[in-house]
Amino acid sequence: MKTLTTDQKEKLFEGLEKRFRDNVQRHIDLKWDDVLKKLESVSDNALYALHAMENTQGEPDVIGTDDKTGEFIFCDCAAESPVGRRSLCYDQDALDSRKQNKPADNAVEAARKMGIELLDEEAYHRLQTVGNFDTKTSSWLRTPHELRKLGGALFGDYRFGRVFIYHNGAESYYSARGFRGQVFI
Repeated sequence: MKTLTTDQKEKLFEGLEKRFRDNVQRHIDLKWDDVLKKLESVSDNALYALHAMENTQGEPDVIGTDDKTGEFIFCDCAAESPVGRRSLCYDQDALDSRKQNKPADNAVEAARKMGIELLDEEAYHRLQTVGNFDTKTSSWLRTPHELRKLGGALFGDYRFGRVFIYHNGAESYYSARGFRGQVFI
């Protein structure tokens, strides 16, 4: 289990509260006191995941609640794909397939280490309903197995007033492509 110190928790909660209050349009019907109560009761692993999102410049914020579980959905809300998570290929198989100029890591493994879930197409579209994200960058998206086994992977961005979902070789990586994640709390 990954744990945070008391000081790290306090700093995390302060940052999350400020972001929550500064961006009320993302969660109009939610109250910070309810979010805080939930944060104070969750596992250390969940708090570590939010801390990791924060430390890689993801700017996690609440974008709603899960319809089935009622859990708060914390998602990376940095305007562009988080700086601390760019220049990665899609997954370990893609990284292993590169013979030269390998990136430092891959998006799937980096998300797993952080304890977050890579956004899929549906989650990426949901995120884009609370703001315009990735207007200059793009983000890898969790890719269906059928597409991945053919060598491809999905990514998305926001251009010309709409969300675009594209495909690319999973082994590709770009300085302007990272990944976004979410945590349910």
